[in-house]
Amino acid sequence: MTGIGNRSWVRAAREQWAARRDIARLLPRAGGPLVAASVGVNLLLGCLPVVFTVATAVVLGRVPAAVDTGLDSGAWDSLVAVFGVAAGAFVARQLLSPVERALGELAARRVDGLVFDELMAASLRSPGLGPLEDQRALDALRTAAREVEFGVQSPGRAATGLLALIARYTELTGQAVAVGLVFSWPAAAALVVTVLLFRHGQRGGLRRYARSRSLLAAEQREIDYLRELAGGASAGKEIRVFGLADWLRGRLRDAHLRFLAPLWAERRAIYLWPFVRLSVVGLAVTCAVFAALGATAHGMTLTGFVLVATATLSLLRLAEHYPEADLPTAIGMRAHDAVRRFAEHVAEHDAEHDEAPGPAPRRAVPEPVGVIRFERVAFRYPGQPRAVFDGLDLTIPVGRRTAIVGVNGAGKTTLVKLLARLYEPTSGRITLDGVDIRAFPVDEWRAGIGVIFQDFVRYESSVADNVGFGAVDALDDRATIREVVDSVGLADAVARLPQGLDTPLARHLTGGAELSGGQWQRVALARALFALRHGARVVVLDEPTASLDVRAEAGFFEEFADLAEGATTLLISHRFSTVRHADVIVVLEHGRVTEQGGHAELLARGGRYAELFRLQADRFVDAVEGSVR
Repeated sequence: MTGIGNRSWVRAAREQWAARRDIARLLPRAGGPLVAASVGVNLLLGCLPVVFTVATAVVLGRVPAAVDTGLDSGAWDSLVAVFGVAAGAFVARQLLSPVERALGELAARRVDGLVFDELMAASLRSPGLGPLEDQRALDALRTAAREVEFGVQSPGRAATGLLALIARYTELTGQAVAVGLVFSWPAAAALVVTVLLFRHGQRGGLRRYARSRSLLAAEQREIDYLRELAGGASAGKEIRVFGLADWLRGRLRDAHLRFLAPLWAERRAIYLWPFVRLSVVGLAVTCAVFAALGATAHGMTLTGFVLVATATLSLLRLAEHYPEADLPTAIGMRAHDAVRRFAEHVAEHDAEHDEAPGPAPRRAVPEPVGVIRFERVAFRYPGQPRAVFDGLDLTIPVGRRTAIVGVNGAGKTTLVKLLARLYEPTSGRITLDGVDIRAFPVDEWRAGIGVIFQDFVRYESSVADNVGFGAVDALDDRATIREVVDSVGLADAVARLPQGLDTPLARHLTGGAELSGGQWQRVALARALFALRHGARVVVLDEPTASLDVRAEAGFFEEFADLAEGATTLLISHRFSTVRHADVIVVLEHGRVTEQGGHAELLARGGRYAELFRLQADRFVDAVEGSVR
């Protein structure tokens, strides 16, 4: 058992030193002069308490002689001089403490700023979506972003906490030396060992507590979700109308108990009996030191006796929890570790992306003249057992309107992601006029595609920005922005906004406003048209009107088709009756093309398209008749 215990201590010590080493590696990010200044200030803050302890002991030791000889004696002058040293040490410590906090705050913000830059660089580095749809990577990303953004127990706090330990351990060394020189080196060593035992218990307990808390990430996410649900405006209406307040309180209470119960148990295991044992050891050492001091006091000067007594008490005080250092250094690196884990996940996905078979890159994307083909394309999402596509063959004619229809889960959005090279096929290839699109630089390929997804982003920026993001390099082309806004029927709505095209589309922003759902969909349409006006060769609408009824969606697609006449357009929908005017309609089912042709041709064929078209049309008629009745 002793061997096991020793190995546990050795392992804990190695982990602690490894953690301190990792934190120290962050310090250069704060800047050499700032770190040097902080080290200097912390060294002074560690020395000043020792100076104060020695000086006050000397003051008390010289009081009897000064009282006996009077105010005009040399003993009195010596007493006043030493008192000045003690007072100066005390005042200097009070003045330096806010300086140390200011330097630490600046260093923490610099480190956290650079760590956040590192996180953002990793998040934006990958050319595909893999890391942002990988649950392991997302957990690491959320942890890192939350800790770095709010800076409570961040990597920057860990770095400045490590600097703060300089002051504590400098004082520990100074007080121990004072006890050793004046009284007993074995006593000083026993006190130092006692302090370090308590410090080991504190830091080891914090590490265990942090590890236990990290295992409850799912419970923490549920609590965050329920809090957001209860405090947000989006769910406020339903919570009140349906009387869900009591249910929500109960659910939140249960979630908190599931989160706290294991933490309470772990905290008792960490801090109850271990610290009872440590307290017994500490009490025994303290009693032994003071007993030895009392036994030898007759042979000591008053100054020596006071110095040993106060230095011993100061040493024991250093066994406490250090709020400026312990929690930050024990937990603060979790965020940086999460940044590294996320960067590793991104690197893994990028490696898979780079290893995907494909031809050597070319210089530029040519103007499409023929067809875009999916040739025997297979694809499965990372970590998923089921393939979305397995041998997909699809032809998209250039310069015509192609509609992809299918029930939910048929793979329509995945097809768009592959076309936009957000993912690469597991096997097979996608070609433009016979050339594998992986031969083109990914940024140049995407510059030729405008995609409006079903969950298109409603940017909290101006109307002009929301439209111009379709071709971000042409954001200053106000004339074309106005043209496409007018062409989609938004001119009157924009004219009524406080600042017209410059109105921020968010009520909480100064001078901001909000649009209706239908108006936002027209903004998305304008964004796609703006992309077309600035060189996009292919425009894809991936069910951006899914929240509209059948009639409104059909009108939207027809309007877009008229505005994008002559362009290569791809319309994605799960509603068969809304894309009848497309030149080519493709039925996608179970990851394969089951039918392809024009609307009339597919109806006449009497296959799956005709079946689903009539089924959806009947439901639409029934809904209309019901509303009339």
